[in-house]
Amino acid sequence: MRKNLTLILFLLLGGIALQAQQDAMFTKYMFNSLVYNPAYAGYYDHLYVGVLYRNQWQGIDGAPTTQTLTMHTPLKQQKVGVGLNLVNDAIGPINETRANLSYSYRIPLGGTNTLAIGIQGGLSYRRADFGQLNLQQPVDDAFSPISNQFLPNFGAGILFFNKTFYVGASSPQLVEHDLRTENINTLPFAKQYRHYYFAAGAAFPLGGEHLVFKPSILVKNVGLLSKLSKDEEFQNVGAPTEVDIDLSLMFYEQFHVGISFRSAVEAFDDRSSYDSADIWMSYLLPNGLRFGAAFDYPLNDLNTVTFGSFEMMVGYQFNYEVARVVTPRYF
Repeated sequence: MRKNLTLILFLLLGGIALQAQQDAMFTKYMFNSLVYNPAYAGYYDHLYVGVLYRNQWQGIDGAPTTQTLTMHTPLKQQKVGVGLNLVNDAIGPINETRANLSYSYRIPLGGTNTLAIGIQGGLSYRRADFGQLNLQQPVDDAFSPISNQFLPNFGAGILFFNKTFYVGASSPQLVEHDLRTENINTLPFAKQYRHYYFAAGAAFPLGGEHLVFKPSILVKNVGLLSKLSKDEEFQNVGAPTEVDIDLSLMFYEQFHVGISFRSAVEAFDDRSSYDSADIWMSYLLPNGLRFGAAFDYPLNDLNTVTFGSFEMMVGYQFNYEVARVVTPRYF
């Protein structure tokens, strides 16, 4: 059902006209951290495989849906990790599938302290079919062509972690592609922008290891260095910086329950907003199987046309019992 065609078009064209972030959004970024930062490859000390499904803004036709598959493992020497992540992201008539191979090198710093440096390389397939739009009034011919593009890219990241703390920074797609083609060269703005991520978290046992308080934060920025672009039309990025703040409790190193808050922050104009309030849970079985779910409730005007977003995940950590004894950690 088409609750708000104007809203849908704004969201779709926002990705083209630089009014919104282009990378997929997740409530529980800890479920698939490799998508954000290649330095996570091999983090669990054993092979890990996880899948995630996100359905955003229920009730709006053309709203984003995202599926991910991540798998990574250390090699025998333990200092090197390798991984693979696949992301399929669709919003309205635009669908993008990304595949990346990751490599990380871990440097022991004493105790449980470790510094990991990661790189990744891969390919994106992007298809835009504006002919799918059912518009009430005719618009410019720029929205009718079909565009198919293969876009190579590479990224890098760094991660410091120990049993009770982690901090990392990354940019998973360093190459900024001009998305205008011969078929849609009438579009004034169409560029795949570089995204930057900063993440940090800590664990505080509350009277013992059976109850642990875990706060974390994720900051997402688009176009941090866009002012250096040679093209003036791509220097002004319309996406504000996004901040996710999460507070969770872990019971007996198995059951997690948490709440989070997402806000868009713009220091120089009035685009700052409260985006969503979220609740999530996950359960880790003794054999290494983890499953979880999250629900977002929008705090902005979207709550008039949608009741929220949800995501589900399933993951499996091989040899979890061994890893738990050899390298215990809360993350």
